[in-house]
Amino acid sequence: MDGVERANDAARRLKRSLEAVLIGQETVIENLIATAFAGGHALLEGVPGLGKTLLAQNFARAAGLEYKRIQFTPDLMPADVTGTQVIDTTGGQLQYRHQRGPVFTQLLLADEINRATPKTQSALLEAMQEGAVTTAGERAELPQPFIVIATQNPLEMEGTYPLPEAQLDRFLSKITVERPTPETLKRILEAGAVKSANPALEAGELLELRRITASVPVSQPMLETIVALVEATHSDKRVRYGLSPRGAQALLNLARAFALLGARAFVSREDVLRALPLSATHRVIMGFEAELEGVQVADVLKGVLEKVK
Repeated sequence: MDGVERANDAARRLKRSLEAVLIGQETVIENLIATAFAGGHALLEGVPGLGKTLLAQNFARAAGLEYKRIQFTPDLMPADVTGTQVIDTTGGQLQYRHQRGPVFTQLLLADEINRATPKTQSALLEAMQEGAVTTAGERAELPQPFIVIATQNPLEMEGTYPLPEAQLDRFLSKITVERPTPETLKRILEAGAVKSANPALEAGELLELRRITASVPVSQPMLETIVALVEATHSDKRVRYGLSPRGAQALLNLARAFALLGARAFVSREDVLRALPLSATHRVIMGFEAELEGVQVADVLKGVLEKVK
């Protein structure tokens, strides 16, 4: 079995395991799998009660990852995330020891991340970018693979803080979780009690799948398409900040992952276009006038696609 077949088979196993638990969320599940294969973190946005936390819990179980959860609240402190220095008197000597926080895991669920202050949110910046945590001048590596799945309530809801641009940029993708259709809701009610996902990947398999994803070839025309899409976000006068080089890398890596999910050994235009909204929606910053007029990032991306065509 070559790399493409192996990755596609693993993706199908993960998808089957998660779809047995989360009914009617096939697209959300595929987007999360692609994000994990691409080596990034995912931001799930939706109103309470749609199964975002359930998805993160069961993804960890299906992918064979160690799992921890932090409930973000306004009084949460950075040390509650990364850990703190404690006094250790073992052996009769007084010394400081780093008490590790819940960030030291393979899959961290940052539940309702936008209910904490930006000060606490920033405790995740180094961990998400470098896979390490520095406390009291000492750097500690995090277990690999390390994935943050954060859930976010819409900003219109009471008690939420907008995530800073630097924090948003650490997420490879932003995945919107929509409410179910009446038909899907009926299936959910008929299914009864929530089940747990069956293990689909062996320990350490996700790291190999990431290596396979990173090796998917990309043709010059596809690279030029990605560059054109990125440049188009900057040329739109309604946009204050377009896609950064990190955003372009996220777009490329997600396109590679979608190629594997489609059992393709190369990146197609379809993969690039599917990856664009996931990698760009949270990174493109609208201008003040556009915000006042109610222009959405989705409207800009639609124009970007038309321009690049």
